[in-house]
Amino acid sequence: MEAPDEANGRRGSRTCEACGVQSQRDYVLRTVEERGIRFVQLWFTDVLGTPKGFNITSAELENALDEGMTFDGSAIDGFSRVQEADVLARPDPKTFQLLPWHDDDSAVARVFCDVANLDGSPFSGDPRHTLRRTLEGARAAGYTFFVAPEIEYFYFADADPGHGPQTLDSGSYFDLSVADLTSDLRRRSVLMLEEMGIPVEHTQHEDARSQHEIDLRYTDAMTMADTVMTARMVVKEMARREGVFASFMPKPLGGVQGSGMHTHISLWEGERNAFVDKSDEYGLSEVARQFIAGLLRHAREITAVTNQWVNSYKRLIGGYEAPVHVSWARNNRSALVRVPVVKHGKPDSTRLEYRAPDSACNPYLAFSVILAAGLRGITEGYPLPTEADANLFTLTNRELALKGIESLPPSLHDAVNEMERSELLAETLGDHVFEWFIRNKRAEWEDYQSQVTQFELDRYLPLL
Repeated sequence: MEAPDEANGRRGSRTCEACGVQSQRDYVLRTVEERGIRFVQLWFTDVLGTPKGFNITSAELENALDEGMTFDGSAIDGFSRVQEADVLARPDPKTFQLLPWHDDDSAVARVFCDVANLDGSPFSGDPRHTLRRTLEGARAAGYTFFVAPEIEYFYFADADPGHGPQTLDSGSYFDLSVADLTSDLRRRSVLMLEEMGIPVEHTQHEDARSQHEIDLRYTDAMTMADTVMTARMVVKEMARREGVFASFMPKPLGGVQGSGMHTHISLWEGERNAFVDKSDEYGLSEVARQFIAGLLRHAREITAVTNQWVNSYKRLIGGYEAPVHVSWARNNRSALVRVPVVKHGKPDSTRLEYRAPDSACNPYLAFSVILAAGLRGITEGYPLPTEADANLFTLTNRELALKGIESLPPSLHDAVNEMERSELLAETLGDHVFEWFIRNKRAEWEDYQSQVTQFELDRYLPLL
């Protein structure tokens, strides 16, 4: 039996939470009326992280907030089977936001939705529900999960694969261009995000020509997953308005680095960063060490989710800065898990950087499996392996083997095999998402295997 004070505290918390939801609902309805918003877009994603949505008029919004809006789930990959097609889109009023790129005389807003069954229970194929369930598990252990991704992407002249991607600038890492279309597009995208209340920490030109990066400011993982989806939409929309194309494809160009989504992560216990121990030689608590160990132990299993496309593995190769080796280190960018140097006097900024994910992953599922792997390290008390103190890209396979350093799966096929054997991922994703994801990725691999590539024609046709 729970203590009376604890029970009353939890009841009070639920009451306050209900008040907050009601307040947010009232704010949304009031804003729609005051701003003359004509349409509201209900956003959600399928299992692969593809943005989906439909429009409702402002007259329907109150009903949508109270009861949800029914839609045909059988039309969405990974959602309902035909015989149980209808599901509910239930708007999360905390995510309501005006879309500033629409004209004032046709104001449009968006709100992210949780997908539910018709009886109101969470729909098991909803990636947002998967992340919420994982976050609740962390909360039950006393932790809040914060993330900050670095989103890389390319600008191209168009999206026509027939003539290959045509880059729009010849810049390199941190290049400063005054009168450059792509730099202007990136600047406008950042200003648009700021106008939507999404803070950006910094932005820059990346290493490859026409490649850019936007770093989002730390926040809780659910808010950040919604933010990543929004940022992709904003970047693409700003490019479209200039008649060009923005792509988050992991490796659109050969011979240069691909687009990663290095993700900075930390766990907090109330107002305290659970990764900090000032008495430790590295400044890392036992929780941080075990979290790193969990990421390393389960890295091969979660890679199919953090790097979910055939093309993702064209990025995860040596020589192009992407992490290949399952290892950790302080400020060593060849490691999979990096512990960035903390500014003097700022121990609460202690964090880990997981460098495998690419910018085309489903952020809801990626954050879920990263958190689950780290938490498993804590609950099971995994020991932290030896730090990788060398440039791993320069070591031979024999030298890596002597150090006990494995590699990430080299292909989607191998990654899915690792995933399929993983009890952790089956538990984290749930049967619906886990089984559908594996079926979809196996089909993608089979389609890829059946293609004859230009590489094969160029190399073999004249010779064989």
